[in-house]
Amino acid sequence: MNALFVILTVLIILAAILLIIVVLLQNGKGEGMASNFVAGNQTFGVRQTADALEKITWGLVAFILVVSIISSFTTGTNGAAVDVTDQIENVATDAQPAFPSAPIQQDAPTE
Repeated sequence: MNALFVILTVLIILAAILLIIVVLLQNGKGEGMASNFVAGNQTFGVRQTADALEKITWGLVAFILVVSIISSFTTGTNGAAVDVTDQIENVATDAQPAFPSAPIQQDAPTE
């Protein structure tokens, strides 16, 4: 494997773990128990933290997307394309008989 591909894969895995942690740190935006305390949280600066966590989330998603696309280009075959269709067609025609042979007669099992 390519060393650059391994490095990019490790970066993607680390970004995915960070993304999981950041998403779990965010408050729910639904009508749950946290909605009762929204006014109190905004006065103490939690709103700014939620904005920062949302920006970090989108940044990590964009990072994973871009690095994934870049890593897909690093897995090239260095110009050595291998065409296996001829090999598959030749094996298929050589190994397969034209017509199936008669079934093999087997003796009945005795006890």
